[in-house]
Amino acid sequence: MAKKSSIEKNKHRRELVAKYAEKRAALLATANDESRSMEERFEARLKLAELPRNSSKTRIVNRCGVTGRPRAYYRKLGMSRIALRELGSQGLIPGLVKSSW
Repeated sequence: MAKKSSIEKNKHRRELVAKYAEKRAALLATANDESRSMEERFEARLKLAELPRNSSKTRIVNRCGVTGRPRAYYRKLGMSRIALRELGSQGLIPGLVKSSW
């Protein structure tokens, strides 16, 4: 099980990303628009830099929904390989059979 603080920190990041998504998208569109003046684009970049760092989508860490583990995460299932194996061994995931030889 991951530290509770790490899981909560990641939840907070997800909330910030959702909160600032529109503002960030608008500033990025302005900053990348070639038809605007250089001063406008630079000002948009400065405003973008003033936003909280954790409001950037790239700061979110994919974590296992069961254990909170950040590594070996399957996006399609939303859990780590270890949680998948344990739930599969218990027969809680339909269609999954743990192979043994």
